[in-house]
Amino acid sequence: MCTCMTYQTDEFYFGRNLDLEYSFGEQIVITPRNYRFSFEGNEDGQNHFAMIGMANITDRYPLYAEAANEKGLCMAGLNFPENAVYHEETTGKENIASYEIIPWILRRFSNAEDAAEYLRKVVVTGKAFAETMPTAPLHWMLADRKTCYVIEPMKDGLHINQNPYGVLTNNPPFPFHMENVKQYLNLTSESPTNQFCKELDLKPFGQGLGSFGLPGDFSPASRFIKAVFLRWNSVSSKGKYGDVTQFFHILDGVGMVRGSVRTEEGRNDITTYSCCISPEQGVYYCKTYENYQIQAVDMFKEDLGSAELIAYQMQKDQNICWKNQRKAVEEERKRGEERSGRKK
Repeated sequence: MCTCMTYQTDEFYFGRNLDLEYSFGEQIVITPRNYRFSFEGNEDGQNHFAMIGMANITDRYPLYAEAANEKGLCMAGLNFPENAVYHEETTGKENIASYEIIPWILRRFSNAEDAAEYLRKVVVTGKAFAETMPTAPLHWMLADRKTCYVIEPMKDGLHINQNPYGVLTNNPPFPFHMENVKQYLNLTSESPTNQFCKELDLKPFGQGLGSFGLPGDFSPASRFIKAVFLRWNSVSSKGKYGDVTQFFHILDGVGMVRGSVRTEEGRNDITTYSCCISPEQGVYYCKTYENYQIQAVDMFKEDLGSAELIAYQMQKDQNICWKNQRKAVEEERKRGEERSGRKK
């Protein structure tokens, strides 16, 4: 289960919670312009837009969970079990394996509208990256500053829906979520007024009652409603970092707490990591379940003309930060003693 969203102030942001009961070998990966992709469609994958995102690198190939390219186009894959149906390769059409759709789109398109128009003409196949890596049932959110789309491979073909909410979770298919929102038209972030009985002097007994009835469970439908409510009522403090921290606060509102959701296999589903991408700045921000310290990688500080992948390991354990801080404090203390000794 996952939650993905866009967010816009003066800047445009894109990110997600990745909810999973295990690690998939994720790293923050920058694919520079001259890295050569090996695509199933045998199309030359060199000389493309650079991109940054979270990926597993297997056989030198970046298997992206989400990413943004240097032109501001973003894409993320989310779990879509039972509904996701991939199709056989079709002669005369462009065939894209589901695992390669994110880099395939981000390497060549600079905006969501052109990418969505292109996707209407392709076939998404279920070919696995490797025999040991089964194909994941996914749908995708595709967005830039102006437009957002949901792409869902289903039995009757590839569905491409414009997404005015800027939010995506999991099942059911996106049209359900668009209708389900209409059940919550009465919710507000304002203090409610008495609509129950005008003849009675009824007043709220506390703050937050305007959103009474806002779902709080972890189902995809409820996370969708809550994320939409938080996103559209969100107010950031001024400045870039106010936007970024606000983005993470919204994701926290729909995050998985260990023990709250147990899978059929008896595992605890958690928000393994949360990310916020500022595509126009080229910065990927993230934090993990065990480490709430926000980490950042700037794509534009790297050599984007390179042909080799650039990878950063996330610092997953907050204790590492504490140890580093204690070490820094101790080193500063020793330097202070040395300076004092020299003065004497």
